[in-house]
Amino acid sequence: MTWSAVLDQQRAVEALRRAIDRERVAHAYLFYGPDGIGKRAVALAFAQALQCEQAAGSDACGQCTACRKVQRLVHPDVHVLLPQPSDADADDVAERLQRLAAHPYAAIDFVRRPSLTDATASSNKQAFYSVGRIHEELRRPMSFRPLEGQYKVVVLTDAEMMRVEASNAFLKLLEEPGPRTVFVLTTSRPDRLLPTILSRCQRLRFDPLPAPTIEQALVDRDGLAPDTAATLARMADGSYMRALELSENDDLMANRSRVVAFMRWAYVRDHEQLADAVEEMSKLGREQVKGILRLMLSWIRDLMLFGTMSEAAPLVNVDQADAIQKFVENVPRADLEAMVQLVEEAMELAGRNVQLKLVLMALAHALGRAMHGPHDGTLYVPLAETSELALPG
Repeated sequence: MTWSAVLDQQRAVEALRRAIDRERVAHAYLFYGPDGIGKRAVALAFAQALQCEQAAGSDACGQCTACRKVQRLVHPDVHVLLPQPSDADADDVAERLQRLAAHPYAAIDFVRRPSLTDATASSNKQAFYSVGRIHEELRRPMSFRPLEGQYKVVVLTDAEMMRVEASNAFLKLLEEPGPRTVFVLTTSRPDRLLPTILSRCQRLRFDPLPAPTIEQALVDRDGLAPDTAATLARMADGSYMRALELSENDDLMANRSRVVAFMRWAYVRDHEQLADAVEEMSKLGREQVKGILRLMLSWIRDLMLFGTMSEAAPLVNVDQADAIQKFVENVPRADLEAMVQLVEEAMELAGRNVQLKLVLMALAHALGRAMHGPHDGTLYVPLAETSELALPG
């Protein structure tokens, strides 16, 4: 994958190209930013530029043996790792890497895609990096000089999923890097990495992609119809990977209907309908629920835009403009900012080991109150604070 295949991210790309041109390549980089915006794509383009046998400065030729091997992720001096469950099947991991090579923006990790054959499947298995994998797949290979290439390159995706022991083992690699060794860590949560790891990496921030960029990529690269691409690009919140996931989701329209119904029942406080909706949604699994909450968030943000800009608002759910207009007109006292905070907190809680039914029911009641007037935007109150509030006097 050459630089030309990367969508935007000019600042990060130019920094890496300058490092190659000036022969000042750092031994460790941290690519951080939201998921699906090009961190992996840039990492693979960087690896190809480093290994190219006929490179013109920082430009890989894309045709030499080294380039072709990197493109297929079979170069012996380029190692790409994914966090995975302890019982991950080797063939499954290999297929995920092949898909990554074919489309670096696609969702291929075990968290977002537990099953490659079923986009709606969910799993409670944890994906992580164990200390054993760090020793076996990194420490040993990195102790030797490059076999074919000019560098030994490691791309460690979703690096925040290293466990404590694995992080400490990886830190030793960073402290004693071999000659011509380059580590590239990608993460959406740099705050979850050891400060000592962060301090040894050159950091490059990646920004969300503009909707027109995603829209054009969906048309040119993935063959989507322009109208569909435009809608998905607005819904993707700056993530090309998210747009691709949405394009594969046959339940997208049904989930958007769930969002509208959930909001309506929360507003009128129809407890029976809400109980049924919560029961149905909680059975879908955490990733599906998080996807529905993302749709809910985009819908609330559309309400905010329409309330400010009326018909000129650049809505995400443009095909639901009539429903959005009616909501704004009929629920004038809604605390939309608090509603955004509530849904964002529900998304965070859904990602933890919190019972989905409790999260969704608490969200329904909180949204109902926020739609009738001011709200503090807090969904979860620690038990200690609840006890303090209950004290007399």
